[in-house]
Amino acid sequence: MTNATAPKTVLIAPDKFKGSLTAAEVADALAAGLRSAGTSGNAEDTVRCEILPLADGGDGSVDAAVASGFTRHHSNVAGPTGLPVRAGIAFDGVTAVVEVANTCGLALLPSGHLDAFGASSRGFGEAILFALSLKPGRIVLALGGSASTDGGMGMLSALGFHFLDSAGRELAGNGRNLGLVRSVSGRAVPGLADVELILASDVRNPLHGPQGAAAVFGPQKGASPEDVDVLDAGLRHFVSALVSAGFSDATALAEHPGAGSAGGIGFACMLLGATQVSGADYFLDLLDFDSRKEGCCLVVTGEGSLDEQTLDGKLPAAVARRSGTRPVIAVAGRSLLPRERWSEMPLAQVYALADYTDRDSSKDPALSAELLRWIGREIGEATTRSVRTLPRIS
Repeated sequence: MTNATAPKTVLIAPDKFKGSLTAAEVADALAAGLRSAGTSGNAEDTVRCEILPLADGGDGSVDAAVASGFTRHHSNVAGPTGLPVRAGIAFDGVTAVVEVANTCGLALLPSGHLDAFGASSRGFGEAILFALSLKPGRIVLALGGSASTDGGMGMLSALGFHFLDSAGRELAGNGRNLGLVRSVSGRAVPGLADVELILASDVRNPLHGPQGAAAVFGPQKGASPEDVDVLDAGLRHFVSALVSAGFSDATALAEHPGAGSAGGIGFACMLLGATQVSGADYFLDLLDFDSRKEGCCLVVTGEGSLDEQTLDGKLPAAVARRSGTRPVIAVAGRSLLPRERWSEMPLAQVYALADYTDRDSSKDPALSAELLRWIGREIGEATTRSVRTLPRIS
């Protein structure tokens, strides 16, 4: 029988608030608020917090793995425009986590200047090479937040492939050169075939076509409608060049759901033999969510924006689904989900930072953290049967 006076344990398992706070910062702020609610001195009013920062295979995946006990390693790689960046890789002795966002992601573009044709995925390939030097049994390829639409050409170039133009000159791997490939030589570096490759992404788009990488994600990377047409044609040509080079499955892989993730890096990962998994569920398993939820009376999750995409299987939806009979509360920067749709996840309550301030918290990490502490306290007081109303910040 449960001790009625035992402290109540809450599992805080959020994703990042993109552009504002990491998942660990979100969890720490909520935990600080929750703990401050249990100040009466009575055991039954005490709130104990289990903190589990999460990721779904997008940006923040390395940070989440490190927060759960992985060791962070650093390597200098080519950023999206070729300038060097210092990328982080997570490793626990068996599994390495390598991330697109911190190697060749949008956030790494100099001065934020979008480069639809010139951006490359080469740095991601270089990070995979570094991960191989750690002798892992498995590499998790966390896709999301890429700056490029190069079909993974840059990544493959770093891993031993050579793409040549009609004059036999080697081409840099980027969107501009996709349509110039006339021959392909080389194969993946030795050792890569001996490692299990896991493609962690919940994107379901194919490589090319109306729902492909260029059409759907190209505009976010600076591509005009005309640029999208050029990039899409380049991706189609790139597939044909690979087929001519002996990769007979390239056509089928290009049509596979998820091939268009990260500007087509998903396609290149599949070409290397990677197994595609749901990013959200895979990271919940990798970070031991099911064990961590045991003994908890409540789960608090969240992300920057709760919306239709959340319902399609993003991290908070996966957390809610796997929390069993425990009530789940979501905290977000903003929520576009009406109350009548909360049951689809299901959620017991939703808190949005936008409901507590007239300012844009997404661009103010300090304000976001302050609001999360206040919301955490409100959740804690509700958990200990003493709810207060928090003021708005103007």
